[in-house]
Amino acid sequence: MRKLELLAPAGDLEKLKIAVDYGADAVYFGGEMFSLRAGAGNFSESEIIEGVKYAHDKGVKCHMAFNIFAHNEDIEPLTQYLKKIKKIPIDAFIVSDPGIISIIKDVIPEAELHLSTQANMTNYATANFWYRQGVRRLVLARELTFEEIKDIKSNIPDDMELEAFVHGAMCISYSGRCLLSNFMINRDANRGQCAHPCRWKYKLVEEQRPGEHYPVEEDSRGTYIMNSKDLCMLEYIPQLADAGISSVKIEGRMKSVFYVATVVSAYRRAIDTYYDNPDGFVYNPEWMEELKKASHREFTTGFYFNKPTDKDQNYQTSDYTRDYSFIGMVRSYDPETKIAVVEQRNKMILGDEIEIFGPGKPYFSQVLDVLQNEDGESIESAPHPQQIVRIKMRQPVAENFILRKRK
Repeated sequence: MRKLELLAPAGDLEKLKIAVDYGADAVYFGGEMFSLRAGAGNFSESEIIEGVKYAHDKGVKCHMAFNIFAHNEDIEPLTQYLKKIKKIPIDAFIVSDPGIISIIKDVIPEAELHLSTQANMTNYATANFWYRQGVRRLVLARELTFEEIKDIKSNIPDDMELEAFVHGAMCISYSGRCLLSNFMINRDANRGQCAHPCRWKYKLVEEQRPGEHYPVEEDSRGTYIMNSKDLCMLEYIPQLADAGISSVKIEGRMKSVFYVATVVSAYRRAIDTYYDNPDGFVYNPEWMEELKKASHREFTTGFYFNKPTDKDQNYQTSDYTRDYSFIGMVRSYDPETKIAVVEQRNKMILGDEIEIFGPGKPYFSQVLDVLQNEDGESIESAPHPQQIVRIKMRQPVAENFILRKRK
């Protein structure tokens, strides 16, 4: 049985390394141009080289997003950019524009092509069309049910793979094809600049009554009329595998290192547990408890089981739930003194109850009872961003272990 590939977001080089260390089988990222996350840190050419080597050294694949819908002025710069990076051993290019597919095939003939979810791939006739264009993996539209996915899988060539989003933000528009951001503030969602106006609060103004604002409500609880809950399929690993999906994808190139580590860890445990005993798989609620320690909205299963209803919307708030703070990352550890050198990410105070977790390791809790500055002098708190501190650990840790605390 071929194991589901766990595909994680890498918004910058640090997040790529964390995704790799915490259990991703593959990562996806964008260069400084031509992907649909202009607000992410993204990768310079040297960072692509470093990131791909880091991932490949640990057996992890690298997929690069070229999934904008290109305008005329994009064509020449994109072609030149591809020529600059063509010798980097990127495993696949994620594309949605037929013109870009053609250019990649001309510049890098051996490139593996994956069709972005932006292309709205919803049926096997379209799947077979893209197969004839050289595409070998389809990132499915989010608007498909399990039954539709199975039908597609049974009607495409055996060497064409299916990839599906299983976790993260849901777009209110069809597979992300949206003009609202462009219309509202001239930021083009189809060129990587979405401002998420679907999650703003709206009121109605009548032409003859300027200044009189009326709330736009779907029910009496609030006015977030296009505010979907987040997708989460952690409980449904068997169904994902049974549908013929090859790769399960986590959304979130603009999310934090803490988010990437937490979500990848939870899905890694669920997938590994399933393949250890497919017939006797039992979902562990503790995975969800861990998952929810990263920032999140309420969860939905999207379209997988049926079309979403009003139960899949959140009418009360567009804010995230953030019960835990990411307070630091281990940079080194001395097993003799049990002292970890930690890079601070949010304020920590002597006496805090903290949790520490690492790749493939369950978390442990302890009181922050020894806190020193970089020179080994005792301090009461670490309030400065990226301050280097020394902390005594109750259990062994290693580089890139993460510290968090309940807010």
